[in-house]
Formats: sequence, C-alpha cells, structure tokens
Amino acid sequence: MSQARQLLREAAQRLSDNGIHSADADAHRLLEHAWERSAEQVRRAALMGDPMPADVASTFEELVDERAQRVPLQHLTGRAPFRHLELEVGPGVFVPRPETELIVDLVIDRAPEGGTVVDLCTGAAPIPLALKHERPDLIVHAVDLTQHAFAWATHNRDRLGLDVHLVEGPAQEAFPELLGEVDVVVSNPPYIPDGMVPVDPEVRDHDPAEALYGGSVDGLRIPLEVAARAFELLRPGGVMFMEHAETQGNSLPEALCRAGWVDVDDVPDLTGRPRFARAHRPTS
Repeated sequence: MSQARQLLREAAQRLSDNGIHSADADAHRLLEHAWERSAEQVRRAALMGDPMPADVASTFEELVDERAQRVPLQHLTGRAPFRHLELEVGPGVFVPRPETELIVDLVIDRAPEGGTVVDLCTGAAPIPLALKHERPDLIVHAVDLTQHAFAWATHNRDRLGLDVHLVEGPAQEAFPELLGEVDVVVSNPPYIPDGMVPVDPEVRDHDPAEALYGGSVDGLRIPLEVAARAFELLRPGGVMFMEHAETQGNSLPEALCRAGWVDVDDVPDLTGRPRFARAHRPTS
C-alpha cells in the first residue's frame, strides 16, 4: 500500500472515531491542502505510490490532529466552496453552509434584469458574490455588523474581482439611500433560539455567536428586526427571502404576516426541510 493511501486510511479512521461523519472526504481535502495538489493529483499519487515529502506528511498529520479536535475543516484549509465559487474564511466569520446555496436560485429567479438586490447579514459574502458571479447584470449590496465578517467579505470580493457594494454596520439600519428602491432582499440572519446551544463543536466553538443566536427564546427577534428593514428597503411588490431554522418553518412566516407582509410562504431545502421564508411587500 502506498504511503499516501496508508496515511489517508489512518486519518479517516481517526476522524471517524472522533465523530466526524465526513471523515474520508475531510482526510482527502487535508492532504490536498498539505501537499498543494488537486483532488485528482492526490488520488493518482495514492494509486501510483508517488513518494510523499516528509514535510508534507508532517503537515498532514498536524492538520488531522486539529481536525480530530473538531476545528472546522474550512478553518484548516482556509477555503469554503459555495456554488461555483471558493471563498476564503477563517476564525471570526460564519462558515457558509451548502444548504444556503438554494437561496441564490430563489433570488435569481425573481430578480429582474438590471435589478437591485440587498443582502442583510452577509458574513463572508457568499450570497452576494454568488449572485454577482451568476447574474452580472444585478446591482448587489451587502452589509454585516462585525469587523471580522466585513474584512472577510471585502477580501473575498476583491480576490474574486466581483462588483459588490459592501458596508459595515447593523442590518437594521443599512442602506438608507435605497429605501423603497430594492427589488429583492435576501438574508441569512442569526436565528438560533437563545439557550439552544448547537451540538456540533465546529459550530458551537468556532462560529461567532453574533452570527448564530437570534436574540430571543424563539430565535426570531433579530430575524424580524432584519425583516422590518427589508420591508423599508423593498419597492412595492418586492420580495424577501430569509433563511431560518427548521423549527421556524411556521413561526417565522406567521410573524411576517402579522408584520404586514403579504403572499408569505415557506420554501423547503433540497432535503425537504423548511428553510426559506418568502414574503412580499404589498403593492399599495
């Protein structure tokens, strides 16, 4: 057995023993990162028995040690894939999740040609950057509250060369110059109910608390504050898409209806779970 295959097998077993369900994929990704090779190159090296430099093996083992301690894979590699992009992330910013990718499709389907889209609570800016990448005609704005998130978002925008207007500050007060002019507002706000601590150490111990908790027992205080700003930003008939917890598939749409939104419904994610509230500002 080649050295690479042996190391990958041992690493995957160790990660699995530490409760990591994606152990095999994580081991491969860490070796790609340590060896600075593509996935195909690593597979070929494992198959053909290519010699591995000692420093690569040492770096790989160190990375596996950290991952076994439940440091997020994305923090170790510095990268997080999102749709057709690869973002850079690290400590201090929420790691983009695959389930969020569907919200980009929802926005693309509703945004008119040359329309204006605002992302409230952008984090590392996965949503606005994906939108601009896939719909260059759109005018895209995004905001985040924290200095760390704003720095990561700005870094990703500049590295990818995508024209997204970013600002730092509270979403509840963002873009006063756009009141009543926005076609679509999108948001993945903090929504975890207070006291409901995530089970996964990668989330609990590494994602920033301000990106997780919704500020109330039901987790809806901040989402509803963000939605209120979205209502002010949207033109009459404009639409908002907001990600939420699976348990909020009824409570958030009901709260939006009470707040004056119309044509409110909920869109499931690819697993069929409640995931995105869709709501419209009245036309009059």
